Amino acid sequence: MDLFDYMRETEKEKEAPLASRMRPETLDEVVGQQHIIGKDRLLYRAIKADKLSSVIFYGPPGTGKTTLAKVIANTTSAQFRQINATVAGKKDMEEAVKEAKDLRGMYGRKTILFIDEIHRFNKGQQDYLLPYVEDGTVILIGATTENPYFEVNGALISRSSIFELKPLEKEDIRTLLTRAASDTRKGMGSFHVQIDEDALEFLADMAGGDARNALNALELGVLTTERGEDGVIHITEEVAAECIQKRTVNYDKRGDNHYDIISAFIKSMRGSDPDAAVYYLARMLYAGEDVKFIARRIMICASEDVGNADPMALTLAVAAAQAVERVGMPESQIILSQAVTYVACAPKSNSACNAIFAANEAVQKYRTTVPAHLRDAHYKGATNLGRGNGYKYAHDYPGHYVEQQYLPDEIKDARFYEPGELGCEQRIREYLKKIRQ
Repeated sequence: MDLFDYMRETEKEKEAPLASRMRPETLDEVVGQQHIIGKDRLLYRAIKADKLSSVIFYGPPGTGKTTLAKVIANTTSAQFRQINATVAGKKDMEEAVKEAKDLRGMYGRKTILFIDEIHRFNKGQQDYLLPYVEDGTVILIGATTENPYFEVNGALISRSSIFELKPLEKEDIRTLLTRAASDTRKGMGSFHVQIDEDALEFLADMAGGDARNALNALELGVLTTERGEDGVIHITEEVAAECIQKRTVNYDKRGDNHYDIISAFIKSMRGSDPDAAVYYLARMLYAGEDVKFIARRIMICASEDVGNADPMALTLAVAAAQAVERVGMPESQIILSQAVTYVACAPKSNSACNAIFAANEAVQKYRTTVPAHLRDAHYKGATNLGRGNGYKYAHDYPGHYVEQQYLPDEIKDARFYEPGELGCEQRIREYLKKIRQ
């Protein structure tokens, strides 16, 4: 690094956002994530002993993935090289690998290659790393906001340990804000800042577990608020509300959190909890989820989990799906809420769902033929072949029912549909019991 590079780096550090400047420099300064970096945890011991193997840090924004990588960079004796997958290409990886080979060959020194946003690399770029991770040329640290089991090659996954970082707790956010407000070297301490207790609580709550979001709000508040008569910048709850404005919602329509929310949504309707179901509906709508996608999930739940216990559930869900396409937002949220709460409160049965699965299994297991009396007898010569002979037309009999074999001989006694005991299925159950006897 020449003089000009040094000056650029120095200025870059001074002008960096507060969230970047406040990154911990040692492992003991890291706040939160004690489930993976507590002093009795494997990752903590591996970093302290400088015996780290390839790892992938996975979690929402602002939870400390890059922070942990920087801490490792400060504690390891290995060469540390950083690449951001949003701007880097294969050439950058080739240079990093060549440098790692040279260091290993000449000095026996290891290289840690940190790839931020590793899920941005395509399959070919990820594949390029495999042999060098395999033979130890580089120790890989990948950081991703996406579920690595979806977005990172299985071969890289098998060669790495996965550590999931979780949204920070409110107390963690409070600690970071207090530290940033008082730190005179890296934080806002030289500005003489005082954060009111209610403002601190508000920012910690509204950040949604994202430390970067909270620190950005604090920095904005400090830089845009005039000093009081006492010469102190007072961050009140009103100032904090203006700076953060909207609660952060961790929801990526293509990512892992998307599947978590929709899973909780479906399970809440299935579990007859309308409050939880409408809450997850609100989260999806707040994050901009496609209302047609939500409507499709409601229709599936109405059939799979309610079924014939309340046939109106599917009717209402289908009507809601048609309505939201014609109406649009914001009114569609009312239509979806009606459908969601109805399905959640309806009696439940998965008997129809189980019936098709059981029938599918029988189709795959047995080779059957349609009974002769049920076959099509409308074409010339069909009766000569015995097609339709002996068929009994149900409407010719009392109650529009006549006992008759409909299933193939091979599975003539099979039972696929067993109605439940709730809602309309109770009546269906009694009717089938009567005619089956």
